Amino acid sequence: MSNTPIVYVVDDDIGVRKALSFLLVSAGLNVRLYESAKAFLDEVQDPGRCCIVTDVRMPGIDGLEFIRRLHGRGLNVPVVVMTGHADIPLAVEAMKVGAIDFLEKPFREDRFLEVVRFALVCDEKSVRKNQELLRTQARLQSLSQRERQVLDGLVAGKANKMIAHELNISIRTVEIHRSNVMSKMEAKSLSELIRMALFLEVAIGS
Repeated sequence: MSNTPIVYVVDDDIGVRKALSFLLVSAGLNVRLYESAKAFLDEVQDPGRCCIVTDVRMPGIDGLEFIRRLHGRGLNVPVVVMTGHADIPLAVEAMKVGAIDFLEKPFREDRFLEVVRFALVCDEKSVRKNQELLRTQARLQSLSQRERQVLDGLVAGKANKMIAHELNISIRTVEIHRSNVMSKMEAKSLSELIRMALFLEVAIGS
């Protein structure tokens, strides 16, 4: 998959698809068009770096169900929903299930591009976070069982002496394990080490 971000436009109105495609391409963005959520879900397995712009009301799979199915596949990509004035409550509901923003029709071109660019920035941050998570998980898995126990003690705020007592090892041995943990986790300080461990705890628990 290319690293170049893609804006997926999913709308059953061909006129809307063409108009938004022209606007996005004119702004230097890559675009792919789909006439329905089903067409997107049937074809796209790995959307890569992207955002999705979709109408909240579509025949078959509507905007809310579309977002739910994306999440069901583990695809937490930024979704912007478009809505008519009467459908604003539906758009708000879409945000509750995961849409990043909504645009009320008719919307200004500059507002549309602003929202799309914001969505792409959010996706980039999410990609970087996932990459950091994978790297940190790999480092954690390189720890021995005893090193992991020492790390758990450090994260719990325990001093070397207490960790040594609980593990029935010498303070010097704790210091050696602690040094190994710092090295394997590539942490420059104890605070950075604890941040990494908490980052993993939150990410895995969320």
